[in-house]
Amino acid sequence: MDLLKEYWWFIPILLIIFSGLFTVNQGTIAVITRLGKYIGIRRPGLNFKIPFLDQVYKRVSIQNRSVELEFQAVTLDQANVYFKSMLLYSVQNEEEETIRRVAFKFISDKDLMQALIRTVEGSIRAFVSTKKQAEVLNVRRDIVENVKEQVDVALEGWGYHLQDLQINDITFDEAIIQSMSKVVASNNLKAAAENEGQALLITKTKAAEAEGNSIKIAAEAERQAAQLRGQGVALFREEVAKGMSQAASEMKQANLDTNVILFSMWVEAIKNFAEYGKGNVIFLDGSSDGMEKTMRQIMAMQQLQDNKS
Repeated sequence: MDLLKEYWWFIPILLIIFSGLFTVNQGTIAVITRLGKYIGIRRPGLNFKIPFLDQVYKRVSIQNRSVELEFQAVTLDQANVYFKSMLLYSVQNEEEETIRRVAFKFISDKDLMQALIRTVEGSIRAFVSTKKQAEVLNVRRDIVENVKEQVDVALEGWGYHLQDLQINDITFDEAIIQSMSKVVASNNLKAAAENEGQALLITKTKAAEAEGNSIKIAAEAERQAAQLRGQGVALFREEVAKGMSQAASEMKQANLDTNVILFSMWVEAIKNFAEYGKGNVIFLDGSSDGMEKTMRQIMAMQQLQDNKS
């Protein structure tokens, strides 16, 4: 108790010292002002400030932050385009000058977000206004790159950096969507008709080639068959001539009249006509004069064959 009475004056000093201690959380940097004037920053951990003189003006987060945007733009051909996008940004770096710009550039985070959103919207609207509605869906990457290039310049002056911009959805008015659907459907029908026409052309071509090959094969087969038939007829005639010559030779050796052979052939011919005629009418001169005339013709042919041999 005596010690406490002796060092009582040290208690207020300790209270003042402890009241000046404060902590800064990980991922944030504290901006310190003294009597309203910036004097420095304090990094994560336990820090000290002069009580009653210094104060933590703002705690700046150096972590990534995101915001979702929904806005409308008008194309070159006066079509309304609706965008839904996500913006990812952060403090540019942890340097003191950068943190100082972040802390004092805007009164509050609300004002920063308003300026950031309007800057992004203005950049996208300016880019979309130079494109037609049919081109908007194909220039999504170009929009992102254009916005990054322009917005990064403004953000750098504020101490921020645009990490990423994602355009998640691009839509049009209902009438435009319906017309685009009709265009897509008509293009699909056109492509289907072209494919069907190509398939039909291929089918017809293949069928024509097959028919042509079939005709060639049939013609070649007919040519070979005709050749074989001719060879058969020639061989038949040759054999008939040989048979007649042999028969005539044997008839002469037997002192018989060779006209018997001709008569026999004439009879066999009439028999063959009757047997295989199948009801067809065949007119023959059955008189003795007709037979004699026919015999003379056969004998003349035989005599011609003998002279050749």
